[in-house]
Amino acid sequence: MTSKLKDDNLDYLFEAILCLETVDECYKFFEDLCTVLELKSISQRLQVAKMLNERHVYSDIVNATSASTATISRVNRTLNYGSDGYEIVFERLKDK
Repeated sequence: MTSKLKDDNLDYLFEAILCLETVDECYKFFEDLCTVLELKSISQRLQVAKMLNERHVYSDIVNATSASTATISRVNRTLNYGSDGYEIVFERLKDK
């Protein structure tokens, strides 16, 4: 992880997330932690990343997610030059 991001507060947040065991527990925790808009934005970016990973074109992604082309471009840049976090998740979800 980038040293600019790594700190004790983020470590604690990630440990808290890792201790959740069910989707229902995730709903409870994230509803307490985040605003509705924050959750919608995060889930939208994940869906955009999934569609980009599946080689969908921008226009299809805009239609399916209502994401702006700027958001799609940022997510695409992360997929190409990021830390491969999306790939870890996609691979593990594929195995389920």
